[in-house]
Amino acid sequence: MVRVRVPILIVQVLACLALIGGATITAGMTSYVKMLWKVTDYNSLRRQQTILSAQYGQLQTRMGNTLRSLDAFQSLAGDLTVAYGGRSYTLSPFASSTEESSREPALEFRHSVEEFEYLESASLATGQAGGILQTLPGSRLGDLEFIPSLWPVKGRITAFFGQRLDPFSGEGSFHTGIDIASHYGDAIRAAAEGTVTFVGQRAGYGNVIVIDHGFGYTTLYAHLSRFSTQGGVNVKRGDVIGYEGQSGRATGPHLHYEVRINNEPVNPWPFLHILSNSPENVTDTGD
Repeated sequence: MVRVRVPILIVQVLACLALIGGATITAGMTSYVKMLWKVTDYNSLRRQQTILSAQYGQLQTRMGNTLRSLDAFQSLAGDLTVAYGGRSYTLSPFASSTEESSREPALEFRHSVEEFEYLESASLATGQAGGILQTLPGSRLGDLEFIPSLWPVKGRITAFFGQRLDPFSGEGSFHTGIDIASHYGDAIRAAAEGTVTFVGQRAGYGNVIVIDHGFGYTTLYAHLSRFSTQGGVNVKRGDVIGYEGQSGRATGPHLHYEVRINNEPVNPWPFLHILSNSPENVTDTGD
């Protein structure tokens, strides 16, 4: 039997090479796994990018449609306002063109979508109001008990329905009713026959009364000094329901009056303009 003597130096060199080789293989496997993970993650990001790009294209299309719808709606609103004796607004119902142009695209898009959804929800109410006002003569409209055609208080209109500058913040805001100012304590009357559904306080509105007139019509009377009715009471047109005041966010005694159809605010002016009982002084000075 032949014995081969291997120098200890060679054994040590081979051991070192084995260790180096093992470490190299381990490092290579680790790098390979990391590379596979990065490739997988990259492919996932590419797929997400493709999806987001498609969604962004859809959002741009929807934004364009929304802006066209807003333009059409504003044009229609202007025509209706002129037709029913209201006033026209050069500003958008929500903001001025200067304000909109300064927004970031994402914020502008979200704002446009919010506007479109609001107008879409209000379109049915506006259509119903316009249909009734167009198909029935004024004398017949005044005879319909559920139509809120009576002025709730005689006085000056100090703020119209639509875009205005908020008297407290100085920023643009959408006014959902009209403000009628006369004297503190003047009697507030029901604009039409109905059932009182709310008597109490609401944030910003102060003392509030809500009357349901049926057929989707409701009226809201805000900033009252006190009440003369209660919930569940049936009232006739012209019944005294409360008294003018300055409760809530108000800069002076006045009545904030709203007309709603299916709980969506519409311009009260066409309804009040049905009968020849409009006040002599009509101004627009804010709250």
